[in-house]
Amino acid sequence: MWLMRALGKIYGANFRSMEIAEALALIREIPDYPKPGIRFQDITPLLANAGAFSTITKKFASFAEHGTLVAGIEARGFIFASAVAHELNSGFIPIRKAGKLPHHTISQSYGLEYGSDTLEIHVDAITPGDSVLLIDDVLATGGTIAAAIELIQRSGGHVAHVLALLEIDGLSGRRNLREKFPTVDLTSLAVF
Repeated sequence: MWLMRALGKIYGANFRSMEIAEALALIREIPDYPKPGIRFQDITPLLANAGAFSTITKKFASFAEHGTLVAGIEARGFIFASAVAHELNSGFIPIRKAGKLPHHTISQSYGLEYGSDTLEIHVDAITPGDSVLLIDDVLATGGTIAAAIELIQRSGGHVAHVLALLEIDGLSGRRNLREKFPTVDLTSLAVF
């Protein structure tokens, strides 16, 4: 089972949390979606299960420091980040694709396999010195998360920790982020 191998890779011999394993086991793989050769990891069954969603939310919240803001990357990162912010009684910062935020923004472009994209954050979302917990659903190549880190840092914030529900092992996202941001802590709950 890919899940137990992945959890063992993350937690090693000390892996004891069956609650997290049970929550992650709800993720279903959809072959050849959205195109042939892709194994899409569908998190909607996990989100639909209140106990599983709560377990993941509490696990993510355990990485927070006192006074931490929580930022989420559009779109599925919003789901976890807003729940974690609620759990921590903290503020939630949406990091969105260009043109989606109504107030003045700062932007950060990043490369994609076939082009580029841009993320934005409100100019007043982060106060210099704020500690920010950054959450996304998947770590793939690291490009989106790197752009989000850049936005937080350019706003004067400090990225306390980056969290991803899933990590795609073969796309070098962890290595790419470590090279660019060697002091930023990074945790994913499962690697596939």
